[in-house]
Amino acid sequence: MEQPKIHPYIPIVVGVISVSMSAVFVKLASAEAGIIAFYRMLFSVLIMTPLFLGRYTKELALLRKRDWLFSSMAGIFLAFHFILWFESLNYTSVASSTVLVALQPLFAFVGTYFFFKEKITVKTIVAGTIAIAGSVLIGWGDFKVSGTAFYGDVLALIACALATAYFLLGQDVRKRLSLMTYTMVVYVVSTITLFIYVIIKGESFGPYSSMDWLWFFLLALVPNLFGHTLFNWSIKYVSTNVVSIAVLFEPVGAALLAMLIFKEYLLETQVIGGLIVLAGILLFVIDVKKIFNFFMKNT
Repeated sequence: MEQPKIHPYIPIVVGVISVSMSAVFVKLASAEAGIIAFYRMLFSVLIMTPLFLGRYTKELALLRKRDWLFSSMAGIFLAFHFILWFESLNYTSVASSTVLVALQPLFAFVGTYFFFKEKITVKTIVAGTIAIAGSVLIGWGDFKVSGTAFYGDVLALIACALATAYFLLGQDVRKRLSLMTYTMVVYVVSTITLFIYVIIKGESFGPYSSMDWLWFFLLALVPNLFGHTLFNWSIKYVSTNVVSIAVLFEPVGAALLAMLIFKEYLLETQVIGGLIVLAGILLFVIDVKKIFNFFMKNT
């Protein structure tokens, strides 16, 4: 893949920190899931519009049918990813929900193999397995086999699959489109999809408290523009697998924030799980062979 001036892992790290705040903002908002998702995307589009107009509008004329199709599909998948994930937070804890949403490598490994013919190395499988095991352990104390918590877990898992599909489509389109154009098309389609969903569901567009409007805006600014937009930039240069592995760090940040704000205190298993997630991520991003060779030469 083409190499950028900035190492792709740097924006990915910033993106992960940003999206870790998403569940907290959603939990703080009092509106329904569809409304929260709609205003998150609408404010994102409004913030990006001044940057998009002029320089990038000409690129729209260059989009092929495949680009329009894949970008539109990505926008629809993103919309329903938010709807299902936000809804899951009404039934299960922040830790459990973010754990299941972060299990994207399970889907990404398969998707990149079939759609992009990417080879899955032993290192990738081992790193992914370790990180996934850690993610499951984080929320193990909160998982339930039945009841509303289980329903929330199912919603979060489906949201996870939709997020992976969104990244897979983006990996294809971003090879041909600029970050701004691709993101704008996806966010506009997602906003329209959510608008239709809210109308069909009969949810109210307002009025809401000033704090709710603040959470809507922060969802657009932090997780979207500093989170998903940076992920969209990165997938031009790295595999969807890389982003999916890195996103596994989100439950760690989200669980810590939930502990501070909602008093959802972590269990011992969740702390251990967080450390295992970090170990899996480090194994994936670090070239073990180069480190080993460097160590051997200097000893």
